[in-house]
Amino acid sequence: MNAVHHITPLGKFKWLLKREYWENRGGFLRAPLVAGGISLLLTVMAIIAGLFAAHRAAANGGLHIDGVNVNGLDLGMLTRQMSPEDMVKLGEGMNFTLLLSSAWPFMVLGFVVFFYCLGALYDDRRDRSVLFWKSLPLSDTQTVLSKLASAVVVAPVLATLAAILTMFGFIAIISIVVLAHGGNPVTLVWAPSSPFTLIAGMLCWVPVYALWALPTVGWLLLCSAWARSKPFLWAVMLPVFAGVVVSWFGLMKLFALDAGWFWAHVVGRLLLGTFPGVEVAYQAKSTQGQSLRSVLDGFTPTDQLATLASPQLWIGVVVGALFIAAAIWLRQRRDEI
Repeated sequence: MNAVHHITPLGKFKWLLKREYWENRGGFLRAPLVAGGISLLLTVMAIIAGLFAAHRAAANGGLHIDGVNVNGLDLGMLTRQMSPEDMVKLGEGMNFTLLLSSAWPFMVLGFVVFFYCLGALYDDRRDRSVLFWKSLPLSDTQTVLSKLASAVVVAPVLATLAAILTMFGFIAIISIVVLAHGGNPVTLVWAPSSPFTLIAGMLCWVPVYALWALPTVGWLLLCSAWARSKPFLWAVMLPVFAGVVVSWFGLMKLFALDAGWFWAHVVGRLLLGTFPGVEVAYQAKSTQGQSLRSVLDGFTPTDQLATLASPQLWIGVVVGALFIAAAIWLRQRRDEI
């Protein structure tokens, strides 16, 4: 007598997540890794060009330290007289450079999640595979939520891992260059910088991203479930057209606000939430006059988690949840283009 194995709802959800990953592995995994690899390649090219210029300047007597000509590029000698304040500035510069080097996978993430959500519910209606999936013991709620989890959890986690690998690759390259030119990588690279603090900030950023991106992801999934053709145009043009109407007729004056508020808090939140770093721009009223130290502080675990106390984040979560509910409702009633 054969035993009947019943798959639990959690088991079904795991298989749906695996399905989304395998169908979109190129965007979720390969694209961030390739972006990180390109970042490292450009770093190597820039270092080679910089070293060539520095060696040529040193050979020609054009490299000066305290008014003394230097005939060779010796980092140990160049940094021997650095003060503690100079080392602090070196650390800040290193941390900022580490952030820039690891930003490439996150930039790719914004585009991957945006276009993934647009096609998540539209594509299977276009190719009629939705009829197959509806024939399985899977609810539309489970299907939509698996696509939501893939967009706001799976994709950013993989992009974060790619960014961490890129960061350590960058540190390794810099360490080799420093070692090859008479410097100590421990004192000149690892000690001044804070890579593990930055990594902790990235990991704490993942739940912040999931919540902050929810209104954009919900809106894109709603358009994907509703549009009969060209979901990209519907998703983009409806908010933009609403912004034009509001600006044209000055409707925000009725609420003692200007049109810029509507563009930032409605149009911007609907279209830009999948791009990492946008939440930082919303949290800071203005970045003018900020020091490098204050910019770096915004990427610490404490500052990342402090974003969870933002009222506009939770307002966006509520709006995004309504969009997701509407997308599920449409999924249940719309099978074809």
